[in-house]
Amino acid sequence: MPLRSAPLLLLSALLLPALASAQRFTVPVDVGVGPAAFAFFGPVFEDQPIHTGLKLSVQAVLDKDWLKKNQRRVPPRYRKYAASLDEVRISPSLLIPDTLIISPKLRDTGMYGATWKPLSLGVPLSSGPARLSLGVGALLTYAYLHSNTLPNTHFVRPGAEVGLDLELQVSKSFLVSLGWESAFYVPQELGGLGLPERLRDGIFHVGQAYLQFHVRFPYTVQL
Repeated sequence: MPLRSAPLLLLSALLLPALASAQRFTVPVDVGVGPAAFAFFGPVFEDQPIHTGLKLSVQAVLDKDWLKKNQRRVPPRYRKYAASLDEVRISPSLLIPDTLIISPKLRDTGMYGATWKPLSLGVPLSSGPARLSLGVGALLTYAYLHSNTLPNTHFVRPGAEVGLDLELQVSKSFLVSLGWESAFYVPQELGGLGLPERLRDGIFHVGQAYLQFHVRFPYTVQL
């Protein structure tokens, strides 16, 4: 069975017994927020290289200590998977945006919008107080661009992203992360929803650099 299936199997094994017996379930929750800078490559970048916003995250974090303390919740046939995992992260809702674009028109161009990440997978490249991970995911972005120099545009596109994230653990409850993500979208023309005549004349690649501050705390729910 592929290793990537283990977190899903483990999650099911943990939650289904709790659902059946209405148990109280306590997990560490990580809430992160911080500034982000966006580069919309193409005409938007030539007009204004950087737009600003916020990077958001809300995740339940099942680390090795938590998995060890709750190993009795895991059926025996799944315990070897739990023992092989350093961490499982679960986002509680698809409605929480991954990023907010908040870039007022300080000169010629402003932009407002949000990106949702309905599907993502992170692969840790290191562990310990400094955790480097490679991430990939599927995206959906809406952004309204209003400008004196470019056509006003409602950018609405699905896409895929790849990125690197470095997470630094300052303490058990406070962490800092910084990273870069490159998002590639179905190309869209400026001023409309169609495809551009030339790739370089539309929006198809958005780079994002971010810095996040994370707070972790235990959260108990009745399932």
